[in-house]
Amino acid sequence: MGTADHITWHHTAVTKESRHLLNGHQSCVLWFTGLSGSGKSTLANAVDEVLFQQRCRSYVLDGDNIRHGLNRDLSFGAEDRKENIRRIGEVAKLFVDSGQIVSSAFISPFREDRQLVRSMFAPGEFIEVYVHCPIQVCEERDPKGLYKKARKGVIPDFTGVSSPYEPPHHPEIVIETDKMSIEQSVKEILAYLKEKKIL
Repeated sequence: MGTADHITWHHTAVTKESRHLLNGHQSCVLWFTGLSGSGKSTLANAVDEVLFQQRCRSYVLDGDNIRHGLNRDLSFGAEDRKENIRRIGEVAKLFVDSGQIVSSAFISPFREDRQLVRSMFAPGEFIEVYVHCPIQVCEERDPKGLYKKARKGVIPDFTGVSSPYEPPHHPEIVIETDKMSIEQSVKEILAYLKEKKIL
């Protein structure tokens, strides 16, 4: 018997539905996926700022920030990248259970990993936001200088250069950051949340 055989899920006294009533909005995860430099973190933070101004309970989970703490033990190899996304999915699920709108900004390059995270949530709670941007534009932006390092072979297994990115087949939202401003992008995401009666 494994350790998990001795663990029972503890149901909390305050339900997710009760938190929704208190907050005045539903909870969900906005899962921002796209190439490095596509604008995921910028967009996630812009959405979060507007939600905060509207007195919504929200939070941003950012790839780099999570690797400073929770996932600092993981490398960028295939199996560790998979585990990185699984852990984030579990953390995002806890935030959604707490009644919050959580914006998760991770490259999460593989469809299988994103589908695994989607399966953790109730229907409508996982909103995949494909932050689409041509790799040429991402390389021109290169805010952290990662593409230059990847092209020189300093960073192995870099998504879009030496490791593949699998675009979503049916994302809930597509944002083309090479064509849309941050303001337009935020409006489109908020319009979706209102349409689905999350806000």
